[in-house]
Amino acid sequence: MTTASWRPRTARTTARGASEPLPPPPGGVLWSLTGDVRGLLMLPAALTLQVAHPAVGAGVDEHSVFRTDPWGRGERSLRSLQLWVYGGEDALAEGRRLRELHKSIRGTDTRGRRYHALTPAHYAWVHATGFPVFQHAARYLFRPLTPAQERRMYEEWLRVGRVLGIHDRDMPASIEEFWPYFRRVLAEDVEATAVVRELLATDQHVPAPDRGPLPVRLLLRALWPLLLPPLARFRSFVTVGLMPPGAREAIGLPWSADQERRLRRLSRVVRLVVPVLPERLRYLPLARRARARHRAGG
Repeated sequence: MTTASWRPRTARTTARGASEPLPPPPGGVLWSLTGDVRGLLMLPAALTLQVAHPAVGAGVDEHSVFRTDPWGRGERSLRSLQLWVYGGEDALAEGRRLRELHKSIRGTDTRGRRYHALTPAHYAWVHATGFPVFQHAARYLFRPLTPAQERRMYEEWLRVGRVLGIHDRDMPASIEEFWPYFRRVLAEDVEATAVVRELLATDQHVPAPDRGPLPVRLLLRALWPLLLPPLARFRSFVTVGLMPPGAREAIGLPWSADQERRLRRLSRVVRLVVPVLPERLRYLPLARRARARHRAGG
């Protein structure tokens, strides 16, 4: 992973003189990680850590369509994440869309506390979880980040937060401040919520994928009873394995030495295979198009 040698603007000025944030720059750490297909293996751990917070878990439990439309929900979430990094000015529109979408999400969590999705502490936690998951998972699927890359990634993570409408005062200002914040939330707030248990269950019914060409969908529908059990086990395995150990322990997720060895074997294969794939297979579509534009000087 390479980082850019130049420091681009972190905001642009509108016609009215107001400053608006810009997404992370080409050549940055997130530019390298987020669009790579290996990022797909990291996302379940981040999503599960998000919903381990009682307020976030309750909001997803009561308002999300992840049970009735899991593939559509996953597709929209993935596109949103890619826009934050590769969308240019479209990233700002996506940030506004997400805030509008969350305005009506409110209720009572499992501890009897009122919550609102845009409460700064809750909204910031959803964003914050991606940083420790990416930092931890990169050790397995890419290579360990250097201290400079970790610092750069956190700076870029803050930039994404600004795109999403998260105020600087609601996120730790530096990587040194982040880890005490993260440990405090793990110690005081996270738990194995109902949504966590559901996401990790290997016996939950999940409908067959409903995206893609019709022949592929029909084939998957026919094979789905055979494919679902091993896929569910694999998803649960990588979710727990790529979650930072402290988060695993706080939620109460068991992880054995044998599982760790299996994860390391899998990761070695991934590290060998993915870098030699052609770009059309290695990078997700939005990332691939953004990389092409950047090479062309667009």
